Amino acid sequence: MNDFSDLLRHETVLAGITAANKKSLFQTLAGAASGPAGQDAKLLADVLTEREKLGSTGFGGGVAIPHGKVAGLDQIVGVFARLAQPVDFQAVDDMPVDLVFAMFSPADAGSAHLKALARVSRRLRDKGFVAKLRGAGSPDAIWALLTQDEARDAAA
Repeated sequence: MNDFSDLLRHETVLAGITAANKKSLFQTLAGAASGPAGQDAKLLADVLTEREKLGSTGFGGGVAIPHGKVAGLDQIVGVFARLAQPVDFQAVDDMPVDLVFAMFSPADAGSAHLKALARVSRRLRDKGFVAKLRGAGSPDAIWALLTQDEARDAAA
């Protein structure tokens, strides 16, 4: 399944985001997630920062999937951001990152967290799909790409 409507809300798809560095990016992502997650933005930013200390979540090709678990969440909350200018992410290929899919999961969401991460990772390793995300003209267009299942896409 390539439809991420179970992880994202329309208002958590951002385009043209400016961030001076990873820290300010995490603050922006956390701010977008705080409403849907019902959590404090600073707490969410801290969760991403702590996870990033274990190793960069930038997996190459200008893409990163920062993520973490949060006590008190009852479902996975995602935020997708396309940055106006890439930021250094200490990614495995040393390329700066311009596409970010942040994920906040309930503290006890073991396999659900891993399955969602794998799903997002698989989709964001598709170079053609990533090119479409980079070329999308608006948050609405990005939302449409992220929430249409590939089967529907192929039928069109």
